[in-house]
Amino acid sequence: MAELWRMSATRLAALIRDRQVSVREVIETHLRRIEAVNPLINAVTVVLGEQALQAAKAADAAVAGGEELPSFHGVPFTIKENIDLAGAATTQGARALADAYPSRDAPVVERLKAAGAIPIGRTNLPTYGVGWVCESELYGATVNPWDRSRTPGASSGGEAAALAAGMTPLGLGNDGFGSLRWPAQCCGIASLKPTLGRIPHATTVDMIDMPISGQLLEVEGPLARRVADLRAACQVLAGPTWRDPWTVPAPLRGPDPPRPVRVALVAGLGIADQVRDGVHKAAAALGDAGYVVEELEPPSVEVAAQTALVMLAADLRVGWDLLPYPPRTKGVVSAMIEMAGYPDQAAAVLAYMTRQSLLRAWGEFQQEHPLIVAPISAGVPFEAGKGYTAADVAEILRGRPVTVAVCALGLPAVALPVGIGDGLPQAVQVIGPRYREDLCLDAAAALEERAGIITPIDPRPSGADR
Repeated sequence: MAELWRMSATRLAALIRDRQVSVREVIETHLRRIEAVNPLINAVTVVLGEQALQAAKAADAAVAGGEELPSFHGVPFTIKENIDLAGAATTQGARALADAYPSRDAPVVERLKAAGAIPIGRTNLPTYGVGWVCESELYGATVNPWDRSRTPGASSGGEAAALAAGMTPLGLGNDGFGSLRWPAQCCGIASLKPTLGRIPHATTVDMIDMPISGQLLEVEGPLARRVADLRAACQVLAGPTWRDPWTVPAPLRGPDPPRPVRVALVAGLGIADQVRDGVHKAAAALGDAGYVVEELEPPSVEVAAQTALVMLAADLRVGWDLLPYPPRTKGVVSAMIEMAGYPDQAAAVLAYMTRQSLLRAWGEFQQEHPLIVAPISAGVPFEAGKGYTAADVAEILRGRPVTVAVCALGLPAVALPVGIGDGLPQAVQVIGPRYREDLCLDAAAALEERAGIITPIDPRPSGADR
């Protein structure tokens, strides 16, 4: 049997259910892995060892007692530090929130726990989740296990790095401007950005509820190393709750689209050769799986990306003095507001009107091409210290128009690796119509079957040192 820390969440659950391993063995293996490799990449900020071992004892007793076991019984998972876990601070990587203890778990944590999963750690993010480099004022920088001179992406970079290095088989993060998908590209793991309203978001420690831009742009979602784990997690996490008024009781599987399913491929100009090669690998793999792939761009991608930026920047201007941003974070926020053109109330209203027309245009486009396959970022993971200047922010945002457009429109997307190029993961995102995570996951599973799994890995030195 392979080492337990190398296994997927669903495989671990099956082994526990079949009594081939104990929950305690699974938890102890992952805690040892954290102890061994986390000092090299700084992904896990808080280790919940004692609590996890106590939960493992109860979980093993349930197995021994012949109880009916839920889907993730005994499987460890980690949680980004801006998602509530009772008994641990929801710091968002900020000193001001170092003692911000929630009164209850976030809905996504509640649901994974109810499915038998066991929290083993918290993971790093940029301060307040702002930026594309995983560095917080509380915990410092997380680095990429593929090349420790590079970023693991952000804002869910701690989760992605922990998964890639085998410290956890399953994680919880969120995505407002690509924060689940960019780390997946950087670290070679898989993630699901769900449709707005599919998976609930709620907290008990926010100073104020999120403004309307955040409510429309940001979603919670799972990260894993295998598409099957994303599908299983989505089944557990999805569904309405009074705690999030946006959530809806949409079915997890929709009607079958006409066959063969048509895919619009966005190869993109101005993207790195390594990224373009990955996109074409994905196209060939989907063609082999029976999809019809055509190089075609959805409507007004750049307009949709700018719309998201204006929506967010208008609220950031209002809240500029409400949060005690550290200087680097403040610089990123300032650069985003500048790129949006310092939007006022009128510009914000126009952005929401534009969003509505774009939803219709993309909805019509996806009648013929239900799936869109696109790069996540135009470039490979950059150096860990980059990403803070106005020039950096402009380059980053201009290099991921489809990624940001998907946030503006609240569409689902699965990010996953499709190979390795120049020693770094190659990845794409598979985008579907609203509430059609099933179509995204089906196509992602076909890609994974042909491309293979590239993580977990042992953390590696910088490319220059190899």
